[in-house]
Amino acid sequence: MFGKAALQALLLVGFTSGAAAQERGPVTNLPLPRFVSMKASEGNVRRGPSLTHRIDWVFKRRDMPLEITAEHGNWRRVRDRDGAGGWMHYSLLSGVRTVIVETDLLPLKSHETGDSQITARLEAGVIARLGDCSEQNCKLTANGYSGWAPKSAMWGVGVDEIRD
Repeated sequence: MFGKAALQALLLVGFTSGAAAQERGPVTNLPLPRFVSMKASEGNVRRGPSLTHRIDWVFKRRDMPLEITAEHGNWRRVRDRDGAGGWMHYSLLSGVRTVIVETDLLPLKSHETGDSQITARLEAGVIARLGDCSEQNCKLTANGYSGWAPKSAMWGVGVDEIRD
């Protein structure tokens, strides 16, 4: 059997490695939290995960990025970039990834690195389709323009998220 010190060390290793593992949703087995977007042009946000719960407000922006923080049956607890949220039916959400530009006149560059040409500038509040992401930058597409921008200038992508 194990001595007291060895048992404590095993428990500590088990605890820290379990804490580092990302939580998964009980319904989808997908990571929590995770980003999605609004599929519908309008979606009720409820106080709890059922039609009997009160509607607290309505999101009215198609393609708006949202973060799923919990799952319960056909319901997903979501929050927007301001932290406002509640429960939405999964049919109103899409796995298509979008971001909201948070820096006004954000330059989109033709290449990820170096002093590349600016292809467009996006106003704060613009919703862009999210493409590939490296450690620092992501490729965005909005209104027919495409280019690279720093992650720090947008909401809807994880700081450590890499996308190919």
